[in-house]
Amino acid sequence: MAYNIKDVFYLSTSATIDSGTANGGSAQLDLSAYIDPIARGRTKGTGLAVYKVHWHVMDDDKSEPIDDAEVGVFSFGLQAGAGLGDIATGGMVAVDDAYSATNALLVSSGQFYGPKSQIANASTPVNMFPNITIDPSTEVPYVIVRDNVCLTYQVSENMTSDTLLSCRLEVAQVSLDQATLNQLLRTQTV
Repeated sequence: MAYNIKDVFYLSTSATIDSGTANGGSAQLDLSAYIDPIARGRTKGTGLAVYKVHWHVMDDDKSEPIDDAEVGVFSFGLQAGAGLGDIATGGMVAVDDAYSATNALLVSSGQFYGPKSQIANASTPVNMFPNITIDPSTEVPYVIVRDNVCLTYQVSENMTSDTLLSCRLEVAQVSLDQATLNQLLRTQTV
């Protein structure tokens, strides 16, 4: 399991957060070509190690930066093996602890605060973006053994314009012994 130029490659996914719409949505990334959770004889199972996740938010119209009048607020994350499929904004209701460190399926997560949101304009403002709360590392990657990962988001304050949320994952295929594979399969059960 080495983090080097020979083994690491990129995968990416994105979702459009519709303006004026509450609740959440998701975009599913199929990983079945990179993962084989079954060890056969002397052949080890294969997982996908996620070393880094790079998040990006921009106005969905003409790929422009977020408007400085944006008031929206949302949480976002990558959920291993969630199997939610592609759900448009408003089609997914909030799930308790979805973006909490106690969620074993959570690969990476954070929050976005528009420049004109109540939180960004508070007496102690927060960084607009990125405000990453959970992230894997090059020393201890998150190893996915399920056939999908879902980019999910939950809108707290409606966006004023359609917004593109995207991420790029730095990943590598890794061989897993049977004990490690079994432990990861138990951990990543929905």
